[in-house]
Amino acid sequence: METLKTPLYDFHIDNGGRMVAFAGWDMPVQYTSGIKAEHIATRRSCGLFDVSHMAQITLEGAGAEALLEKLTPTDVGAITEGRVRYSLFLNADGGILDDLMIARINNSLQLVVNAGRAKHDTAHLRGYLDTNTVMFVLENQALLALQGPASSTVLENLGLNLNGFTFMQIRQFELLGSAVTITRSGYTGEDGFEISVPAVDAVRFAEALLSDDNVVLAGLGARDTLRMEAGLPLWGHELDESTTPVEAGLRFALSKRRCDKADFPGASRIINELTNMPKRQLVGLLPEGGRPVREGTELLHNGQRVGHISSGGFSPSLNRPAALGFVAVPLAAAGTMLAADNRGKQTPIAVAALPLVPHRYFRGKKT
Repeated sequence: METLKTPLYDFHIDNGGRMVAFAGWDMPVQYTSGIKAEHIATRRSCGLFDVSHMAQITLEGAGAEALLEKLTPTDVGAITEGRVRYSLFLNADGGILDDLMIARINNSLQLVVNAGRAKHDTAHLRGYLDTNTVMFVLENQALLALQGPASSTVLENLGLNLNGFTFMQIRQFELLGSAVTITRSGYTGEDGFEISVPAVDAVRFAEALLSDDNVVLAGLGARDTLRMEAGLPLWGHELDESTTPVEAGLRFALSKRRCDKADFPGASRIINELTNMPKRQLVGLLPEGGRPVREGTELLHNGQRVGHISSGGFSPSLNRPAALGFVAVPLAAAGTMLAADNRGKQTPIAVAALPLVPHRYFRGKKT
């Protein structure tokens, strides 16, 4: 099956991007500087990521809020103009069908969903559409993620006024002669921006951003190590249709009003877990030694299987192997020692609090 290409495909090739198939798309996994350099540059300065493979969706009409509340545990009505909320599509058992962002702007609801679940999610939404709701998939938009502590400076150098624009907000701007929609959030744990631009302008915007000495191109490899350090789950690894938000450490995505009413998919199981604790919990993990532990590795305690690694590799920020995984709740406290069964060799591994690297989102100046 032929893979799709973002509007920046040739730009990636021209800039030394090593392309791989990912979620049905040709995407850069890294550039010539390598994953570690891209990762460190994003933590210290600014990384530019092409995330145009993610689906951008607009819901309009009087039934849009009710539609999303049928599918998520979010109090959609409480998302005010200019705000963004992290949310989850849930199944009847409380399992996660996908995670997504919901934003309200210009009296419409804007969604961004994962590339690998885009077809599933659009079909899921269409199954609940009624005459009061219209859905648009924005196929002619590109999406650039500018992440890192220098990202606001880069945008301000291009003439953008970011006064009052803080974490989990959305706003429309005029930038480089084009109308763009920007959110301030991110998947790295750093301050960052997601810039939705017309596809025809994507290369021009990427070149303008890259012309700033603060900016380094970064690919999927660095995106994965950054989000792992930040303790941010990935669908197909930490999230799947059998995993609940409580197990995945996503209690914050469960709106109080919706929990009080227990009127969302899987509410019975999820509220029971909120009250009585789940059987397992997502945790950070720090292996001893220099060898990373990989996804699928079993975790042992006194010789008994107590969990597994969901994402694992090398943490450039910590300069050591690190991982995310699920463990039985009685063993989920930071400092608990387990063993990773690494191809028959047991590697000591310590449970660690998440995030492994502190978040540095911009929530506004302290008064």
